[in-house]
Amino acid sequence: ATIASKNHFNSTLNHNAQYRFDVSVEQVIADRNVSWPLTRAMCAPIGDGSAAAIVCSENVVHRCGLADRAVRIRASILGTGRARPMNIEEIEIGERLARKAYDYAGVGPQDINLAEVHDATAFGELRQAENLGFCPKGEGGLLAMSGATRIDGRIPINTSGGLISRGHPIGASGLAQIHELVTQLRGLADKRQVRSPRLALAENGGGALGTEEAAMCIHVLEAPSRYH
Repeated sequence: ATIASKNHFNSTLNHNAQYRFDVSVEQVIADRNVSWPLTRAMCAPIGDGSAAAIVCSENVVHRCGLADRAVRIRASILGTGRARPMNIEEIEIGERLARKAYDYAGVGPQDINLAEVHDATAFGELRQAENLGFCPKGEGGLLAMSGATRIDGRIPINTSGGLISRGHPIGASGLAQIHELVTQLRGLADKRQVRSPRLALAENGGGALGTEEAAMCIHVLEAPSRYH
């Protein structure tokens, strides 16, 4: 409920969000039940949308004079889930890919300044905060309740409002995450701007294979050099 309330508040600061109204923790809990313990306010809406991105080499960046705007891709990891019985304990796809992304980028979870994660439900953000190493396992809820994931917190998560409130246009949701992080890394997020971010992480997963996502991608992005 704390996560859902936070993300609804964040979306009030995002003119691109599908929902732009605040919802208190109490209102989240009291909202219509979807599948216990999830209420409607904890779940992403259905929506339509599209997104596009321009990706280019460092040479093109300099040739076009875009060095002061270009966000560097430090890591881009794609992986698939593993079908397994529910009684088999194994590291989840989110944690597996996060470790690869951090290794590739040469950073750790303590270096990330903000993140956009796949919160089709509020529990998704809670679980991925743990898998990404922002807190110990089992403490994702405590992390949110401490205020650490708010815009002014230690590790802001889903500053856009997340899928819960920015919206979840399925195929466009991943690039919507990238758009938010690029906007933040360029210092252009206005009232929802995170203070001096250098590194940002996006986690996006979908489908189901056994007990985890069928596919997931994790990106680590670095701010243009003039911002750090």
